[in-house]
Amino acid sequence: MTKTHEHDRPHLEQADWDPVEAQEIIAPFARLKGGLMEALHGLQQAFGYVPRQSYDLLADAFNLSRAEVYGVKSFYHDFRDTPAGHHVIEVCQAESCQAMGSRGLTTHVQKMLGIELGETSHDGHFTLKAVYCLGNCAVSPNITFDGKMHGRVTEDKFDKLMQRTAGLAKKGENA
Repeated sequence: MTKTHEHDRPHLEQADWDPVEAQEIIAPFARLKGGLMEALHGLQQAFGYVPRQSYDLLADAFNLSRAEVYGVKSFYHDFRDTPAGHHVIEVCQAESCQAMGSRGLTTHVQKMLGIELGETSHDGHFTLKAVYCLGNCAVSPNITFDGKMHGRVTEDKFDKLMQRTAGLAKKGENA
């Protein structure tokens, strides 16, 4: 029997929608200034993403329209509409990174993973996202790989990151 390593299992884990649980998450933040952001973070942590079903609950709790809730949620790229893959790769698309080759790097990453920006691979291992400035312009082009920043990323450097990730997965199989 093959042991499944944490890095190998699909990360499309999500909790089933539960309006009672969502209400319990939202309620403590409803009276706080800036509480909507905290409630969104809480929902994403609990469900793996921000379920659309929660928009009405949030709108009621914060005396906002559903559109206002969606506007805030969609403004911040870290809030997801669907669960993320096990590994999240963000490729910067801002001016400095574009000037240093991020578009070509993006094409390379898309081909390697077989997905477009904003998608998760079918096996649930990788989510590829576009971001607009990681604040590391001096060493463009930049990516984050599972939240860790990498600068001066070339196609070769990205391939090595992927090989290292695959190596960790194989190491886990043999553990």
